[in-house]
Amino acid sequence: MKKILLIAALCMTVVTMNAQQVSTRAKALRYMQFARPEYGVKDVKIIADTMILYTLSDLVVYPFGKFNTLEEFINGNKLQWYREVGYRKFFGNQEVSTNRLRRIDDSYIEIYRAIHTNRVEMLDAKITDPEVVFNNGLHAGMSKEDVYLVYFTKYLKSYVTDVTVLKVISAASEVAQIYTFKGKKLRHIQVKTDYKFY
Repeated sequence: MKKILLIAALCMTVVTMNAQQVSTRAKALRYMQFARPEYGVKDVKIIADTMILYTLSDLVVYPFGKFNTLEEFINGNKLQWYREVGYRKFFGNQEVSTNRLRRIDDSYIEIYRAIHTNRVEMLDAKITDPEVVFNNGLHAGMSKEDVYLVYFTKYLKSYVTDVTVLKVISAASEVAQIYTFKGKKLRHIQVKTDYKFY
């Protein structure tokens, strides 16, 4: 009798795990239907507590807009930044001059001017200051619902109750914006890059 109960419990576990996987993919596909066309979302995935959007939009690469010089970026942003100059390695041994712009709360954006685009490109960022606002209106301190409504036409609360991280990744997977929620608020925004060139 114990063997039968053990086998039944094992079967139920396997069936439940498969049902949860299907359910997660179904949620992702449902959300995909509501993706805003301007972001060119090609896929949505939900993995544990993280939703991932793969997008063709250059808003991921240039969240503040396109600038040709650092001064143009600082003046266009109209915020007080503290500037630090440093270097980063590219292609293993090539060093490139970078600028880290900091806010008083220690939010920062690390940028450089790329020779292949002649534009200011973001390398790294961690933003907790609500005054630092992306062109699409995203900023720290926003409600979870408002963040989702930037990328989607509907907010399906029951689908994202367990989601605490939203990743928006460029199609080439070289730039990722990572939104981390605490409760119902956007706690901070990170930008990570995986550039292999200069």
